[in-house]
Amino acid sequence: MRIWSLHPRHLDRMGLLACWRETLLAQAVLAGRTRGYRNHPQLERFRAQPDPLAAVGAYLGVVAREAHSRGYRFDAARILSPTPVGELGAAIPVARGQLDYEWQHLGRKLRERSPDDAARWDAAGGPSAHPLFREVPGGVEPWERPAAT
Repeated sequence: MRIWSLHPRHLDRMGLLACWRETLLAQAVLAGRTRGYRNHPQLERFRAQPDPLAAVGAYLGVVAREAHSRGYRFDAARILSPTPVGELGAAIPVARGQLDYEWQHLGRKLRERSPDDAARWDAAGGPSAHPLFREVPGGVEPWERPAAT
């Protein structure tokens, strides 16, 4: 499961679709609707919020808006607790090192599967965070399970 800390505008079509699908799975876990993935480390930052379903709903809302802006039809009715990011209070902190890690990870994926998106990635100059997150100093987040290189 990859719930990107990066802004969804950085994702290619395949990444955006996977992010939507995997975050819907995370929502199901948080709502107690599935028994799988309950201990997945990517869920820690949502569980730490006062209202985890509202936090994941805010995340999904941004992904759905990005998809809509590209002409995709993501069913926003699947969001159990649609909440505007601004109504959650404080943004969820994410370490700069985590953003950098995900940025490099995304770049590798784009070079493998989507040359046009890889060129767009190169031109972007660096990562920006999903609006639900606020960048703070630090390294890779403790919940991240870096892949062997």
